[in-house]
Amino acid sequence: MSGAMPMRVLPVGVRGLLIEVGSAGEVAALHAELLRRRDAGELEGVREVVPAARTVLLDGVREPAALAARIPRWEVPPLAEGDGPLVTVAVRYDGPDLAEVAGAWGVSVRAVPGLVGGIVFRVAFCGFAPGFGYLTGLPERLHLPRRATPRTAVPAGSLALAGEYAGVYPRSSPGGWQLIGSTDAVLWDPGREPAALFAPGVRVRFTEAGA
Repeated sequence: MSGAMPMRVLPVGVRGLLIEVGSAGEVAALHAELLRRRDAGELEGVREVVPAARTVLLDGVREPAALAARIPRWEVPPLAEGDGPLVTVAVRYDGPDLAEVAGAWGVSVRAVPGLVGGIVFRVAFCGFAPGFGYLTGLPERLHLPRRATPRTAVPAGSLALAGEYAGVYPRSSPGGWQLIGSTDAVLWDPGREPAALFAPGVRVRFTEAGA
C-alpha cells in the first residue's frame, strides 16, 4: 500500500469531503494518516474524521476543493500489525450458534476459542448502536453469512460474527449475526471517558473466560 493509494474524493455539503478507497485495510491506513496530519496541524478546521466500510468522511474542512486535490497524491503507509492500542476482552463461548459455526468451519466446538483467540482484530468503524464496533481481521476461510432469520432480541455482550466482521452487541437489540459467545465487558458507558470501549483503530483480542 506504499505510494499513492487509489481513491476518489467527493464533496459533501459545504465543508465536508468523502474519500472512497478499495478495502477495509486502506480505510484503516487512511484514517490513521488523516489523524496524524490533523494532529500535526495540516488539516486546519477539520472537526471529525469518520471511517466506514470503504470510506472516510471529513467534516469542517476550511478549503475543500484544495484539500480534495491534494489527498489523492498523498503517500499513505500501511498500518503495522502492532499499531493502535490493544483491548483484551474475556469471552464465555456459550453462544446459541456456536455448534453451527464450528460445523461451518469444520472444527470442533472446543477449537473455536483457540481460533478466535489467535486473531488480533481491529476496529474498522463504529455504527449500528452506540459502542458497536465492526472488527476486521477474520480470515476469509472463517467468513460466515448472516442468519437467514434475524433474532428479535440479541442479549447485550453477545460476541457475534457476520461476513468479514466480528462484533459485540453493547445492548440488547435485534440482530442477524451468528452468536458464539458472551462477555461482561461494558462496551458503552456515557459516564466513562471515552464512553466507547471500541474505537476505530483499536486492536481487540478475545480470551476465553476462566481459561
